[in-house]
Parts: sequence; structure tokens; C-alpha cells
Amino acid sequence: MEKLLHDFVLSPLWYFTAARGVTLILIVMTIAGYSVLLERKASAWIQGRIGPNRTMHPLIGWIPFVGNFLMKGGFIQPAADGGKFLFKEDALPGHVRKFYYVLAPIIALAPALAVLVMLPFGEFTFEGKRYAISLTQGADVGVLFMFAISSLGVYGIALAGWSANSKFPFLGAVRGAAQLVSYELAMGLSVLTVFLATSVPGEDHGLSLVAMVDKQMGFFDWNLFCHPVAALVFLICVFAETNRHPFDMPESETDLVGGFHTEYGAFKFGIFFVAEYSHMVIGSSLFILMFLGGWHIAPGLATIGSGWVAALLGVGAFFFKLCFFLFFFVWVRWTIPRFRYDQVMRIGWRVLLPVAILNLLAYFVWYTIRG
Repeated sequence: MEKLLHDFVLSPLWYFTAARGVTLILIVMTIAGYSVLLERKASAWIQGRIGPNRTMHPLIGWIPFVGNFLMKGGFIQPAADGGKFLFKEDALPGHVRKFYYVLAPIIALAPALAVLVMLPFGEFTFEGKRYAISLTQGADVGVLFMFAISSLGVYGIALAGWSANSKFPFLGAVRGAAQLVSYELAMGLSVLTVFLATSVPGEDHGLSLVAMVDKQMGFFDWNLFCHPVAALVFLICVFAETNRHPFDMPESETDLVGGFHTEYGAFKFGIFFVAEYSHMVIGSSLFILMFLGGWHIAPGLATIGSGWVAALLGVGAFFFKLCFFLFFFVWVRWTIPRFRYDQVMRIGWRVLLPVAILNLLAYFVWYTIRG
């Protein structure tokens, strides 16, 4: 046993795996942090104010040419916010169920990290073979796997509300669970038409995200044009699944003070914050991959150039679309007022679910007639 433990500790594979895990977490935290900055700057622009522009740091200020720009532009604001959450006093209320109270933020964030590191955001060709670009090797995975893993985040919300031993967090947790069930059905049915259009008889990659992107290479072959109803239903469900305005029932400040994370502060609250923005990135990325051509630059214009130039342009196109969608999240937040809880349930069960079913039946009829 001691020899096995000794060999494991000295194994370079263990250090490589640990270093890669830390790197992936830092990358994901950075993406989430700058998503927060984008929200703050975009909301300030929409409301006619300045936003964060005075984040100071003595080391950054000494960088030639760009130091002053980074500070006045607010570009080191995510680092300041992260440090603030990290060094605040992390109080543990006496009335909570302590083990589950601490576990809830971890459960909320872990599924988001698992999905983010496997999302493909580009491709390159090497020695005649095509490879998807992602933060880890498991890029070409099925979209149902993405749905299954990302949906586990609601357990963190439910556990946070229950473990707080307080009525307002508990109500937020119940709302979150009910909202997820209500919109998960419509979301799954809405993308069935995309699955069927991607599937090829005799092949088993119909649920692959890379295969879905490959099917959108022709002119107006983007699923946004081929399946507009499915795209609209999926987009609305993404807002509901990520608890964003106008569907932020689990954390509604006017009704529930702060919802499921009312009793949380310091770094634990920061983890919930990162989890929410990570789910925003996931939802936006899935919409881009399934309906907006993924890393293809435009309809009918898959790549420009070849080799690494085409790969870099594809990655740039994907992140440009992602930035637009994150801005769209903020735009909707400061444009549409919050729904009432009964309206949220009615939209999910009486509007989106029937529309998704009718859209699927219509596609079946059309597919049968087309032969």
C-alpha cells in the first residue's frame, strides 16, 4: 500500500492532471468574472451611467501604455470582486444545517464546470483529421449529456434553500425546482426536431454537437432559419433555466429578499454568482452550436482560409456570437419586467409546452410528406 501511494504521488501524470484541473477552473472563473463585468458595463450603458471605471491597483498602474487603460476601463474589476469575496468574513449562521449549507454552492457550481470544459468552440484539421477545440479532450459529446449534467445545478438551489432553515430561501428553492421541471420539458421537445434533422440513417452521431454544427454549413442551413419555432422556444427556456430576468423567481428580491441564497455571504455567495454566469455561458453556447452555426462565420461561409487561420477565425466567430448573447441576456434584463410566479408557470405549461409539441408534430408531417 505504501509503495502504491509513493508511486502515485511521484507520478508525473498526477501532477499533470492536477495542474490541468486548476488551469481549467481558473479559465472558467475568468470567463464568469468577465461575464459579470460585461453585465455591469452593459447595464450601465443601457441606464445612461458610467459603470465600473476606477478599479485601481499599484502593480497594474506601472505597466507601460496599457496600465492606465486597464484600470480606468474596469478590466481588472473581476479580480477585485473575486478578492473581495475571498477575503470577506465567511460567517456560518447558527440556525442552518451546516453540512448541506456548505455543500449547496459546490453542487451548484460543479455541473457548470463539468459542462463548460467539454463545450466545443472550434475545430482544426491536422494530418487530414478533424479535431474539435475545447478545454478538454471530451469535446464531441452528445447534447443530451450536456442537458443532463447542467440540469443537476438545481439540486444546489434546492439544497441551499432547504438547509438555510428559513422560509424565504425555502420558497426560492421550491420555485427553482418547479421552474426547472416546467421548462425542461419544453426545452427537450424543442430540440427534437434538430436531432431528427441532424441524424443520418445508419450513423449514430445525431446527438453530437459537432455533427449539428457540420449540418449548418450551407447557405441558410442554420437551424435558426430551418427551425425558427424550436429556436424561439429553446431561447425562452434558456432564460428560465438560468434564472434570469424575467424568470428569476428563485431569487426574486421584491418577493423573497434574495431567494435561495439569502443566508449566504462572502465566498459561498460568490460561488453561486459564478455558477449563474457559467450557466448563462452554457445556455448561450448550446444555442449557438445548435441554431447559429457554431463556429461557422456566416450562413454559407463556413471558413475563410485554411489550417490554423481558419481555426482561429472559427474560434473568433464563436466567441463573437457568445459575447452578443451575453449582452442579449443583459439587454432583456433591463428591458422586460419580472413576471409573476403564476405567469411563469402558465408560460411554461400552457404556452411553450403545447407549442413545442405542435412544432414536433408539424415536423413529423412535413418530413413524412417530403419522403
